[in-house]
Order: sequence, then structure tokens, then C-alpha cells
Amino acid sequence: MTTITFIEADGTRHEVQARNDRSLMQAAVQNAVPGIDADCGGKCLCATCHVILSPDWYARLGGPGPEEAEMLNPTPERTPTSRLSCQITVGDALEGLVVQLPAFQM
Repeated sequence: MTTITFIEADGTRHEVQARNDRSLMQAAVQNAVPGIDADCGGKCLCATCHVILSPDWYARLGGPGPEEAEMLNPTPERTPTSRLSCQITVGDALEGLVVQLPAFQM
């Protein structure tokens, strides 16, 4: 299990124990984190699991692949460090990860 913290747009923090080898989106949904709608179920077909990483974590995890970038393009709150949480796999290397949730999900 890996400890991940999700921060809502209003500053509310949700620290969760996430199962390794599952997506960050699944960790949010399984722990009832508000703001991660996950409408497509993790198939990279929507942007309702958009998260914003710190620059340090973004550098560690890397940027989005082509499909993910395409889904993020129309997102109104996209930032240079935006990712889709369905495309990030939880593992020991993510221990302590903190992600910001946008105020609006598509």
C-alpha cells in the first residue's frame, strides 16, 4: 500500500492508502475522493480524472502520452503539470505523492 494525498480545489485533503499496481484514479474512486468522476472507468476516454502534479512529481512521473495529451487538451484547468490519474500506476515509488484536484472536471 502507498500513501497518496488528494487535495480538493477548496483545500480539503484526503490521505488514502492506495493499492499498488492499480491506477491513481482507482485509488481515488475506491476511497470516495470527491472530484474524481472517472466517467470512462479508466480507459483514457474522458478527462474526469484530471489531477495536477507538483513540478517535482511531474518530472519524476513524466508527461502524458499522446492519447492522454489529446484528452487533456480541451480541459479548461489544464496546467503544464496536468495528468489523467487513470494513466498513473501506483507503486512504492509514489509513496507520499500529493496531487491537486481542479475545481472543474469535464
